[in-house]
Amino acid sequence: MFAVPGVILLVLLLYTRPQEFVDALRGVPLLYVCLGVAFAGYAIDLRLRRSRLQPAPQLVPAVIFILWAMFSVATRSLDALIVPGLDVTISVMFFIVLAHTVQTFRVFQVVAGTLLVIALFLAAVGVHQGLQPLTCHRLDPDSVGEIGTPDGRPCHMPSECEGEGAEPGADYMCEKPGLFGTSSIGGGRVRYRGSLNDPNALALTIAASLPFAFAFYQRRRTTARLLLLLFSAGLIGLCTVFTQSRGGQLVVLVVLGVYCVQRYGIKGVVLGALAAAPILLLGGREGAEASSEQRLEDLYAAMSLFLQYPLRGIGMAQILEYHSQTAHNSYALAAAELGFPGLVVWTTVLYLSVRTPIAAFVRYADRPEAAAARIWAVALSATMAGMSVGIFFLSFTYHQMFWVFVGLSGAFYSACKAHDPEFRVPFGWSQLGRLIVFDGMLASIMYLYARRKTGGG
Repeated sequence: MFAVPGVILLVLLLYTRPQEFVDALRGVPLLYVCLGVAFAGYAIDLRLRRSRLQPAPQLVPAVIFILWAMFSVATRSLDALIVPGLDVTISVMFFIVLAHTVQTFRVFQVVAGTLLVIALFLAAVGVHQGLQPLTCHRLDPDSVGEIGTPDGRPCHMPSECEGEGAEPGADYMCEKPGLFGTSSIGGGRVRYRGSLNDPNALALTIAASLPFAFAFYQRRRTTARLLLLLFSAGLIGLCTVFTQSRGGQLVVLVVLGVYCVQRYGIKGVVLGALAAAPILLLGGREGAEASSEQRLEDLYAAMSLFLQYPLRGIGMAQILEYHSQTAHNSYALAAAELGFPGLVVWTTVLYLSVRTPIAAFVRYADRPEAAAARIWAVALSATMAGMSVGIFFLSFTYHQMFWVFVGLSGAFYSACKAHDPEFRVPFGWSQLGRLIVFDGMLASIMYLYARRKTGGG
């Protein structure tokens, strides 16, 4: 398939961001080039009849989501539309590319394998960073995400960097240096670059990729693949500990829980918790209580804005115009910025992404010839379950990584459809009605809970 090279390159560039640390690549629009290559390859595949025009279940709500998001901000300020409008369009384009160019299980496994390798690369960078000593970093005022340049002076707190050896007028932080110009944040919390420069985003992304290691082992139970699974679990788990991300720890717990429940039933929940116990015990951090209080205030602010603007919201990417921080909750962010219609459309995309692998697992449960579909259905169920939990603590509504995993679910649908034309993911008025009720209940619970915990403001 001619689209595959472009898809693989697109995923690699999106995650690893070489243009940020390779001077020769700075200013080169690599993502746009790879998007163009992927679409051109897809056009060739269609022309040669190696692919079919088969829309993924999430396509219609995803397009509606883009249009509604742009409408929400354009009706308030056309000047505020350009940058966020381009960002969300590109994110959804990643979904469209993955969901519609990958149409066989062989190619699907190649893409999933690529995502696993990238996750291991990111985890290795994070672990290396976490093992480094704290050193003084001179902040670059023009950098995004508080990227600093280490000067080699050891430290334990930022104030120690202001003394001997400091440059006059420069600001410093005390962090751990890493590979490819990366550095930690918050006194040692590891992270990467680009859209993964937040420790929580890094933890969520790599943890959501862990099920692919399980799937490859289940597809062929060899010693090499067992070692890959154990290595992946250990490396990703250790990196999650170094991120000190409680949300990332929950994603690991959910992933392990899904596999334990599949194998042992309800008793597997206990086994999953025991398997994740080392990560849960070691992954805490100082100041977690203060962080939780701040996030509750952010949640309350977002839901209060939702009550003030329930239909149209305050506009895509506009929450910082009303509050000092983002919602740190994808569901609340969608409600506050896009109103109730936007929340429903966005949760429809998420629902269909979760429902697709579940529908496949149920359909192929008693069909031995569909073992591959069942295995990958479980893996994607674990991934999307972990993602659904993890984004409750992160503002991932428009995030590129969220839409990549949505695209992977769409690709799985396309692969199933190519082998089984009768495969369906039902979504009609009854499912939409239940989703509307669920969203209404969720919004009410989030508001009442945050209001109670914050004392009403």
